[in-house]
Amino acid sequence: MFSILIIAEKNQAIVELCSGFARKDLDCSITPIKEDVIVPLVEKEPDLVLVETDSYSRMKTLAQVIKREKNLPIIALVAKETLDVVDTHLGIDDFVIQPYNVSELELRIKRLLHGSKSTDSDELIKCGDLVIDLARYEASIGGRLVMLTFKEYELLKFLASNRGRVFTREALLNKVWGHDYYGGDRTVDVHIRRLRSKIEDSNHTFVETVRNIGYKFTAECSASETQI
Repeated sequence: MFSILIIAEKNQAIVELCSGFARKDLDCSITPIKEDVIVPLVEKEPDLVLVETDSYSRMKTLAQVIKREKNLPIIALVAKETLDVVDTHLGIDDFVIQPYNVSELELRIKRLLHGSKSTDSDELIKCGDLVIDLARYEASIGGRLVMLTFKEYELLKFLASNRGRVFTREALLNKVWGHDYYGGDRTVDVHIRRLRSKIEDSNHTFVETVRNIGYKFTAECSASETQI
């Protein structure tokens, strides 16, 4: 389990974000931005730090302290209207814009931390030219990285891990989006269409539509880790 420290003023959005991490099996704690940052860094021993502040001079100072003391990855939580101020000189590794999406942050956190934790780099699903790297949360075609959204990646991973099995749209909603998702079947169709546009062409076909039922992954795959 990864440990996340949020340095921010305690507000509803931050509390909800921390609760969302807990549901994702990520250990999370919050410390006020006015406190000495070194103390929680030592006491909490986080793997990664999230920082939310309107003062970018303060952000830069915090980043310098965190990097000097613990050399931890840092994700800045920023408002859209101040996005033009964010740059590499702040010393941050990534950033997200309000309102925060827990699933997006989870993906960004794991991508930043995959190299610092003992992760099996052989966790690959290979389907011809398509390679899904479970450790890095990445997919590539012929060595070219495919830019997928979080749900597109999760959908691809699930289908490829269950090659040949036909899943109804409802089943895919439950498996990929979760039982508490209230969107309709159209969501699956839209994501399948977008996924196909990114990974398929005249030489590559991976997802097959099963008329009046749903979808299945048809390409031949091999994997060292295929259980979801």
